[in-house]
Amino acid sequence: MNSILMREEIARFLKEDIGAQDLASEIIFSKEDYSKGTWVCKEPGIAAGLEVVKEGYRFISPDIKVTFFVREGEEMKKGQTIGEVEGPVQLLLSGERVMLNLFQRMSGIATLTAQAVSKLSEGKTRVCDTRKTTPGLRMFEKEAVRVGGGFNHRFGLYDAVMVKDNHIKAAGGISKAIEKVRKHVGPTVKVEVEATNQKEIEEAVVSGADIIMFDNFTPEEIERTISLVPSSILTEASGGINLSNLDKYSQCGVDFISMGCLTHSAPSLDISFNLEVKAYELS
Repeated sequence: MNSILMREEIARFLKEDIGAQDLASEIIFSKEDYSKGTWVCKEPGIAAGLEVVKEGYRFISPDIKVTFFVREGEEMKKGQTIGEVEGPVQLLLSGERVMLNLFQRMSGIATLTAQAVSKLSEGKTRVCDTRKTTPGLRMFEKEAVRVGGGFNHRFGLYDAVMVKDNHIKAAGGISKAIEKVRKHVGPTVKVEVEATNQKEIEEAVVSGADIIMFDNFTPEEIERTISLVPSSILTEASGGINLSNLDKYSQCGVDFISMGCLTHSAPSLDISFNLEVKAYELS
């Protein structure tokens, strides 16, 4: 994850929450009051976002020390104390909610992704995410998918071409759409085509697509048509795939299974932050 962009986003999140000042913390505690807080995992899951939390508190103040007792991608147990943070109470509390929100969100996505990956049988098929992310959080959510064992699809509209149904209709067909795209992008940009039936798969193959997405195909339909795609073209299954039907799609022979639910439906992992009640002055 790009550390420069990460810091910029964290700064924006903190500005949104703190605004001009943290009224309660600045009134109740003095700048000299120091204390320690701990994070406790209240349900089992996968740790994700540790560096985000560290970077967030580093951004707030170099006087804050963050220590984690788990590693990124490691399984956490219910009731486990997974880390601690020590420093000026005012600053610990000012950053608490933003850091905890990111930590919980990323760990929840990593946990769901790990569950999905565990359902795949041994073979070439990989689980990947989509662009169905929370606006403003895409970088963090896609990083959490990677931590959970999944793979990232394109990050946005800028780093790969996906020719979808509206593009195909406007261009007058798959072959014409790909022809237009190839005239304007270099050889390092991959071109993926969204196919909804056998005819479109055949046209995408002839037109030289790099990746063909089987959009809303059933597992049986994919098994019947995937032989039409040469091994030089990557294949992807997408549309309505979740933990309940993932095992069926894993047997179809596609290279990737993209799952929007990894980001748009992942619950945040339940993690609590507990501050020691008695603050102390730093000597």
